[in-house]
Amino acid sequence: MSSRYEIGIDPEAIVAFDVHTHVHKSVHAESQHEAGGNEEMGAYFGIGSMPHYSVPELADYYRERKMAACVFTVDSISLDGEEPEPANEEIAELAAEHNDVLIPFASIDPHRGAAGVRLARRLIEEYGVRGFKFHPNSQGFFPNDRLAYPLYEVIAEHGLVALFHSGQTGVGAGGTGGGGIRLKYSNPLHVDDVAVDFPDLDIILAHPSFPWQDEALSVANHKPRVHIDLSGWSPKYFPPQLVQYANSLLKKKVLFGSDFPVITPERWMADFEKLEVKPEVRPLILKENALRLFGLTKDDAKSTEKGA
Repeated sequence: MSSRYEIGIDPEAIVAFDVHTHVHKSVHAESQHEAGGNEEMGAYFGIGSMPHYSVPELADYYRERKMAACVFTVDSISLDGEEPEPANEEIAELAAEHNDVLIPFASIDPHRGAAGVRLARRLIEEYGVRGFKFHPNSQGFFPNDRLAYPLYEVIAEHGLVALFHSGQTGVGAGGTGGGGIRLKYSNPLHVDDVAVDFPDLDIILAHPSFPWQDEALSVANHKPRVHIDLSGWSPKYFPPQLVQYANSLLKKKVLFGSDFPVITPERWMADFEKLEVKPEVRPLILKENALRLFGLTKDDAKSTEKGA
């Protein structure tokens, strides 16, 4: 095993911090598309055949653009019966080799039960992962289901981040019966219970939360450690209330995320430039809020305050 991950990002060396990127390819895969799947996802986002990137390839991609990124896979073994590929361990090990631009998150399906909790603790203590990605739709659980609480306890104990997919998903979109994916699980209001029961846990609600945008804004406004990332949508499609809150009450709690590779950071940022966002708010969203969240600012206390 390579050395345990430690953050090596130089805040002055990056122009943006993408908190939401996917690893779809193991370094052991022979070609960019060998990882397979995701064709429906590519069609959903209008990009055709979706490319796959390994951790080193993602590191090169973001390093060239002077950006940092959080990287992760999604463990949905309770839905598809398959272990995530690449494995959490591979992602963490390789991120440690590219710690100047990458931060590794892990993903554990809560249905793994006690074995999943043991795995989470090992990934934190032996591999140094800095957060966990949950996808309630593809993992088939409500975030406030007590099934997941032992996982949250471990994450909160170590002061790490829990990132929850929220709103509609491209997973299974257009397939028969939506591929068995139930949208009800991703209403961000269910995360409100998690924020109450784990008040010291830093939470990110991923994506504009269609059709529950107002619920997401309410939770993030009410709960001091809940953030929103803007991944998975081009900024030109952001609902007006999201832009309004990002410019005001939530200006210190909104984060740049692309959902790469379904949306490239270039496309996202080009559309973001055209959005009516205050000049003083842009750097907060693009990198400063994320730097604060991961303790990389001069004041390394995590963001617990509400924007003025």
